[in-house]
Amino acid sequence: MKYVLWVIQVLLALLFLFAGGVKLVMPIQTLEEQAHISGLFLKFIAIVEILGALGLVLPGVFKIRQGLMPLAAAGLVIIMIGATVVTLQTLDAAMAILPAVTGILAAFVAYGRWRLVRA
Repeated sequence: MKYVLWVIQVLLALLFLFAGGVKLVMPIQTLEEQAHISGLFLKFIAIVEILGALGLVLPGVFKIRQGLMPLAAAGLVIIMIGATVVTLQTLDAAMAILPAVTGILAAFVAYGRWRLVRA
């Protein structure tokens, strides 16, 4: 179970680092045109995604405050719920599959890590 969680955590961390990094370097006007949401809010989301990605792996790598890993995953679940809702409102339902599946994987990590921390 630990190895499955680590694989999913690393993949999610890479995904969120990439997504957050792209949003962070993209001009605000381009973000607003593509997402129909405030560019500053999307910059905030980008920072949260990057911090969440770091929170998924760094506590486990350095063996410090490992209880932060399920909290980071839970925070990313909240981000993905919002992303799914926004995608459903602005695009079609097929495009909402990616944030929904990502949120489900983050929820799996949050649950699995929470159980391991409590054990």
